[in-house]
Amino acid sequence: MYDPYRSKPSRGNTNFASCICATVFLIFIIAAIVVAYFFLFKPKSPKIAVEAVRFPTFSVTNGTVNFTFFQYVSVTNPNRDEFTHYDSSLQLSYSGEPVGLVFIPAGKIDGGRTQHMSAKFDVQSYPLPAKLKADVSGGVIQAAAENGGGGGGPTMEVETRMKLVGRVRVLKVFTHRVDSGVKCGVIIQVSSGNVLGVRC
Repeated sequence: MYDPYRSKPSRGNTNFASCICATVFLIFIIAAIVVAYFFLFKPKSPKIAVEAVRFPTFSVTNGTVNFTFFQYVSVTNPNRDEFTHYDSSLQLSYSGEPVGLVFIPAGKIDGGRTQHMSAKFDVQSYPLPAKLKADVSGGVIQAAAENGGGGGGPTMEVETRMKLVGRVRVLKVFTHRVDSGVKCGVIIQVSSGNVLGVRC
């Protein structure tokens, strides 16, 4: 039954409740956007996998080593949008000292795709450390070479460092800088230039 004396809800209370509902809805939308960004669109660094390391030519003469270095890698772009790399390089070092450096040409990798890359450069007359020079003088390397290598003889270890730097577009609007790198130790049989092991 209608009661004319019952108090009516005030307009202020209704507006306050509406504001609370709108605020909760906005918070929910913002949280959903943040979650989607971090799980779906957050820029990720490319993944580099070293697939092969070779020394097509390798020789030791007068206490120095001369060789051609070759490395083959695959780069995977885990992002939804393309990755553009523009400041990338591959460096070879021995005993902490740089031996050779080659810059990788700029390029693009589509989202979710894998691209294969290779780098090759020559190193001429790089001095061997005293221990290896002694082995050269004592005929150890020559003897191993005459026996066909066979896994014997002295070894040397070089280090490769590959760096990829570029940018990824997010939602076709925002641009983020990402970078990735991989470092590997490569053990070489000095008598033949064969790669005995690669540790990345």
